Amino acid sequence: MAKIIINKSHYFHNLQTITNHIGDKNKIAVVLKDNAYGHGLLEIAKLANEFGIKNAVVRNVEEAKKIETLFEQILILADSNLESYSHTFHIAINGFEDIKRLPEKTNVHLKVDTGMHRNGFLLEELEEAIHGLLEKKLILTGVFTHFRSADELSCEFFWQRSVFIQAKNLVESICEKLFLPIPKFHCANSSALFRFKNYNFDMARIGIAQYGYLDTNPIFDNPELKPVMSLWANKIVTRELKKNQKVGYSGKFVADENIKISTYDVGYGDGFLRLNGDKQYYTPKGYRVLGKVSMDNISVDSIEDEICIFDDVKELAKIHNTISYEITTTLNPNLPKEVR
Repeated sequence: MAKIIINKSHYFHNLQTITNHIGDKNKIAVVLKDNAYGHGLLEIAKLANEFGIKNAVVRNVEEAKKIETLFEQILILADSNLESYSHTFHIAINGFEDIKRLPEKTNVHLKVDTGMHRNGFLLEELEEAIHGLLEKKLILTGVFTHFRSADELSCEFFWQRSVFIQAKNLVESICEKLFLPIPKFHCANSSALFRFKNYNFDMARIGIAQYGYLDTNPIFDNPELKPVMSLWANKIVTRELKKNQKVGYSGKFVADENIKISTYDVGYGDGFLRLNGDKQYYTPKGYRVLGKVSMDNISVDSIEDEICIFDDVKELAKIHNTISYEITTTLNPNLPKEVR
């Protein structure tokens, strides 16, 4: 059966690289949403805990419950359906509707819309939002935003940062006026963090960088990160493909000589995005994936019993005209995982 291997030393290397830049690993919140970007929620959470990370970010309460004992604080980004108080869980407040749903004493992080215009409060709404939290007896523990284009060469990163600093000053002023504790402030994702020479906020939400990728403009001085995931498949059968014979759906690959090929037990049913035979993909050892990827298997010009399909998804991302995140997150969560 196909499987995912998680490289522990690569993961720790990435976390150390991030720690060196931010200056304190207690400022790191590892983003583990969507099955840790396909790497395995529990597997990555346990490794982060072993490294000494105390903060995590997930998509919903269900994910948070699975890793509740491994972190001191878990920020839940997109689920305000919390039935009862949890000291560990902190809920993102994306709009006034969220305030109405939460039980008393829930820890919350207020999201500020600094320009992405997806979720969050505008500057002029912050005071009303904080009063709303008080009326519902919710506990303001954090204020944050999200950069919409920190990975691109543009001025947008700078003006969003400027708006967030305004929000920080405003929230601090409101909290002092209302005799409330000053919350934590955080704004950086992976791409944004490495654009700060000195990161002076309380926390950074690190997603793709911990897994070994940073899909940013090449002009930036990016750190040396190491991909954490590799995908492996086992041989089903080997056969000889004679010259001019075709293999797979639509016969997209035609042999120009007699060759030995094998089928391997991975396909788009496992979340390995479908190659249609128009662009050539080579495995890390240089074996060609032949023709179209099927639901449950692929044809490769190899006779090895087990092969590595990828150990770095950047080339696949180029072929599919997408980002590394999509290649990893689409992998079937039921694929077995080994940490080595």
